[in-house]
Amino acid sequence: MRILALDSALSRCSATIVIDGRTIAGHRQDARNGQAAILPALVRIVLEEAKLKTAALDLIAVTVGPGSFTGIRSAVALAQGLGAGADVPVIAVSVGEALAAALPNLHGRQVWSVIDSRRGRIFLERDDTVTACAIEALPNPRGPVAIAGDAAAVVASRLAARGANVMLTDSRFPSGGPIARVGGLRLAGELGARALEPVYVDPPEAKLPRGGLRPPPVR
Repeated sequence: MRILALDSALSRCSATIVIDGRTIAGHRQDARNGQAAILPALVRIVLEEAKLKTAALDLIAVTVGPGSFTGIRSAVALAQGLGAGADVPVIAVSVGEALAAALPNLHGRQVWSVIDSRRGRIFLERDDTVTACAIEALPNPRGPVAIAGDAAAVVASRLAARGANVMLTDSRFPSGGPIARVGGLRLAGELGARALEPVYVDPPEAKLPRGGLRPPPVR
């Protein structure tokens, strides 16, 4: 199966071509802004390196959050456009699913995906549920947990200080191989369906002006 995996949910953009479980081409770029311009350029590069046209893909897998409002929206819109233009199915993958898929055997530990919301809080994804909370208000795990995500270090240290059984992992950002793996499983019906829409926990930071949008100029 030929899969294009896309991600710009956090502070990194990546595009990866995975064929039959093997990464053929992959590029990433750290970016907190400008994802709408960066990600299409990365897609062009990996398609050229893999010598593929979009229509030759079997699947496009894209992370839908939680994470950056703009980054998520950019990746989902690009995936939908590519999929519609080439008649290729597009599958949603959560950030937590991608991070967990990158981890080895955890011996029964539950994976907590913790993402910095940039507002003094974190997005916590566990048991297919996403919530937002202040770092001081983290819930207590009911058993052993493995911590992944870009806020993993601070969360693991706080939970360990409470005496929780935590394992700090090095799975910090979604990567192409695991995104493709989850997407393939979902396409095959081995994972439950997920809506192809951004996972927004908080409202966007950008707000309309109090007076509303300006009317178009009179010609």
